[in-house]
Amino acid sequence: MRPSLSLKTSMVALTAIILAACNDSDFQLPEPVVAPPPPPPATLTFQVKVSDLTNGQPLSPAAIIAHTSDYSVFTIGAAASAGLEVLAEGGDNADLIAEADGNAAVFSTASGTAPIGPGAEETITIEILETELPDALLSVSTMLVNTNDAITGVNRISLADMAVGDTITRRGVAYDAGTEANTELASEIPGPAGGGEGFNAARDDRIDAVSMHSGVVTSHDGLATSALNGQHRFDNPVIAVSIERIN
Repeated sequence: MRPSLSLKTSMVALTAIILAACNDSDFQLPEPVVAPPPPPPATLTFQVKVSDLTNGQPLSPAAIIAHTSDYSVFTIGAAASAGLEVLAEGGDNADLIAEADGNAAVFSTASGTAPIGPGAEETITIEILETELPDALLSVSTMLVNTNDAITGVNRISLADMAVGDTITRRGVAYDAGTEANTELASEIPGPAGGGEGFNAARDDRIDAVSMHSGVVTSHDGLATSALNGQHRFDNPVIAVSIERIN
């Protein structure tokens, strides 16, 4: 049995309506569901307390550097970087921090605000990302300013296993940056004992390499030209560094 003409006509009309609806500009497919981006990694805060353990050696403003194992402030037996030389001779940490900030292995840096006097301390805050924690090491560097080029601090302290509230304390010894001869002349010591020029780009030490410091020679030891006296001598350790994870 063939469909009637009226039925054919109705089907054609219905088809036209459906096609018109499909072509209607108001007809849209549902928008795809886009997953929200993951939240940024949390920022972790550490407080670094730097304490001067000497009797008469103020410390320059400390440089605090968080980094991976591919970075080191210095290596015993190797020449100091230009930034470390400026710190070691004049107490200015800006060049050392700039060097660190330009190194891909460094996470973050911070600076102390002022020199730290004998027996005094300063607490400095530094932050890293939570994703950086497994590889994070911390180094602290400063100058004994009543010297030609003595530095101290702690190097490559691992933060990886620190939980919130944990504290790590380390003590540091004195190193000779190997960039300036230990003349103990007032004109070459930037601290209050001398008031001299501090940094000088010429490297005139016997060996251009970082080594353990043998101590200063003072006027009380018979060196008449020395700007230093007995109170400027130091024994190791000369610094204490306490690191606390805050969050």
